[in-house]
Amino acid sequence: MVQERTLPTFKADANAVTRDEGLMLYEDMVLGRLFEDKCAEMYYRGKMFGFVHLYNGQEAVATGMIRAGRRDEDYVCSTYRDHVHALSAGVPPREVMAELFGKATGCSKGRGGSMHLFSSAHNLLGGFAFVAEGIPVATGAAFQTKYRREAMNDPNADQVTMCFFGDGACNNGQFYECLNMAALWNLPIIYVVENNKWAIGMAHDRATSDPEIYKKGPAFGMPGYEVDGMDVLAVREVAKKAVARARAGEGPTLVEALTYRFRGHSLADPDELRDKEEKEFWFARDPIKKFAAHLTEHNLATPEELKAIDQQVQAIIDDAVEFAQSSPEPDPKELYRYIYADD
Repeated sequence: MVQERTLPTFKADANAVTRDEGLMLYEDMVLGRLFEDKCAEMYYRGKMFGFVHLYNGQEAVATGMIRAGRRDEDYVCSTYRDHVHALSAGVPPREVMAELFGKATGCSKGRGGSMHLFSSAHNLLGGFAFVAEGIPVATGAAFQTKYRREAMNDPNADQVTMCFFGDGACNNGQFYECLNMAALWNLPIIYVVENNKWAIGMAHDRATSDPEIYKKGPAFGMPGYEVDGMDVLAVREVAKKAVARARAGEGPTLVEALTYRFRGHSLADPDELRDKEEKEFWFARDPIKKFAAHLTEHNLATPEELKAIDQQVQAIIDDAVEFAQSSPEPDPKELYRYIYADD
């Protein structure tokens, strides 16, 4: 078992969230978890094809970051592990599920599948299959916001871009080049490293000279935060600071969220490389159970209310599967559609 880093401490009091905020955050995380569980079921039943990378265990990062911004206004850029980012960004579960089934009603019209979710309506810039590939795209999105605000005098151009990627991407050149440009140009972007300790089967500590990624932010002149990625309130607190900085024109932020994926790298991964002790250490820190305990302990919700949310979310996901299964396949005659931006 690789030596665990000491997780940052965060003490959330009863006033950390209101009841409505708490229920929203809980529902968002449960939606992500149950959606991914259903994806696993459909994949193993032969209803879903290609590579499918699930997000179980990391829900607090997507929810804590994305829901601290403005849905449908701020930009979100993801990786090949993109289903839950899309859901938190507001892409309807029906459209995400249909895309995973390769149907014409999917958010990418059945052309993207699991790793290439996209939605212009919700400012989801895409899922990207190549490691670190989305970082330059997100940096460009942040640049256009700054350009519209400062060069075109657009008063509505105050969007923030959130760029998600894993610890493995932080050893790639795009990461360093884009941090440098973002700092030089003072771009409204938040780089979010979801450090789940493993880049496929490569342990993070074996692949980098300095495993504390957040320290690389100050090296480029931007704040770097280390946060417990299994605590949605801790993530949300850091996210609010980073969003406020970006929105006020104060530039980029690097956030390293220490988290863990509860499943293998993909559904084709038997997950035999990670120690049982390591898995049990992180399973005990399930972000959804942790937040449910916070809500009940502070009288923000009852166990019955949380169970009702679970059931409501499950109904939404079952509906999404039914919608996906009954949706039409893409028309072969439209094979060359959506290649160019003007289509």
